[in-house]
Amino acid sequence: MGKASNWLRKERRKVLGHWVAVCVDCGHGQRWFEEFESEVPAECPTCGGKLLHRCPACQEPFSSMFAIACEVCEAPLRASTQFGMAIRKPERAPKPAAGDDPG
Repeated sequence: MGKASNWLRKERRKVLGHWVAVCVDCGHGQRWFEEFESEVPAECPTCGGKLLHRCPACQEPFSSMFAIACEVCEAPLRASTQFGMAIRKPERAPKPAAGDDPG
């Protein structure tokens, strides 16, 4: 990612919240600020399930509502599917360089 997208991501987090909490049962998500972590509920306000806001393995917060593995230790955060659909799209194949011959 370029410098502009990193800048935009940081600015967005300053307004919307630094990190994310996600319900492992229904997928409800909410953003939270570090200084208000103590106010993040343990239970999902939608279904009453467990609201996960830190990696259970390393205790690092995560930044994406679509995270299925920890960005730091790669431990699983939740199942990769919900309601029969994949949470994350499969990785795309890299695009060929401009000078590469396609055939």
